[in-house]
Amino acid sequence: MNEERLQAYRKLIDQLLAESNDQEVSQILNSYRDLVDGGLQQTMLAVAEDLRIQGDLDKSNFLMNIVGKLMGLHRNISDAQLNFLLEVLQATGDSRGDAQVVYPLLANNTDKLDARLAEQFRPWATTRIAEAEADEAKSLAAVIFLFSILIAQFPLGDKASNIEIAITGYEVALTVVTRKELPEQWASNQNNLGNAYRDRIKGQKAQNLEDAIACYQLALAVYTREAFPVDWAMTQNNLGLAYLDRITGQKAQNLEDAIACYQLALEVRTRDTFPIDWARTQYNLGNAYLERITGEKAQNLENAIPCYELALSVYTREAFPVHWAGTQYNLGNAYLKRIIGQKAQNLEDAIACYKSTLAVFTRDTF
Repeated sequence: MNEERLQAYRKLIDQLLAESNDQEVSQILNSYRDLVDGGLQQTMLAVAEDLRIQGDLDKSNFLMNIVGKLMGLHRNISDAQLNFLLEVLQATGDSRGDAQVVYPLLANNTDKLDARLAEQFRPWATTRIAEAEADEAKSLAAVIFLFSILIAQFPLGDKASNIEIAITGYEVALTVVTRKELPEQWASNQNNLGNAYRDRIKGQKAQNLEDAIACYQLALAVYTREAFPVDWAMTQNNLGLAYLDRITGQKAQNLEDAIACYQLALEVRTRDTFPIDWARTQYNLGNAYLERITGEKAQNLENAIPCYELALSVYTREAFPVHWAGTQYNLGNAYLKRIIGQKAQNLEDAIACYKSTLAVFTRDTF
């Protein structure tokens, strides 16, 4: 964007701010049709953010409303939701996805994080990217990607809608972030999209898991062990989680696939280099052995028990009370089902694990 055109945008914005009704605004915009483009909208957003910081919310919202009308959104999304969407994307971009900046904004607007916003986020983002120049489109896609990560992990509001918003964001970003041009970012997006589908509440659970598996497999086409060992191990672990929960296909084979993924992840996730990730994967592997159908039941349980015990060497009650309690509970299940050893001792071990769990999982807190 050259300086001359930027100055023209600024003058037009000043004229718009001097008016007060829709008819006058429309007349001004019609008089300067050659300036009404993605660049004007981007400049309006920047000016609106400056006004918001200065405390002039009326003028800030006034400009945001004009941007929304230019994008043709007011038929589908409320003014308040549009203003919020623009504001949160601006905050995400300015802070580079800092949760400490974005989460308070989300917390104050949980009423706007609903199904309608999830539905209308896609046409808004798609239109906005289509109108933007190449560099601007990549920048917007990066911001949408960061926002999608944040909203997917946001603990407040309607979880189902939050995940739908995240899925939309990841998928829109993938229209710009291609494997050919930006392979690492593309793989990261695919992995995160897989996580969102795995956690998805809406839709058919079986199909959501199939979509998650497909995303992880695509990510692994770029995230090879040789080029990206840490990301490769992370995605293998995530793929294992999807196979563990998989509904489609044979349960026995799905569990074998999950075990294989966890074992691959543990080739990189060692206790010395990545203790927390190692413990998490050991816990997941224990769960897979606990449910395993193939092989001898007794041996599968013997394999599960040391996985949980290894996880507990990192998941201590002091450092990770919730993870510690959850692992104690599953270890108790393994001892309860255990075939090898003395039945009486196995039951005592199971009881001890459950009692440990109840020390954290109290009625009041959980």
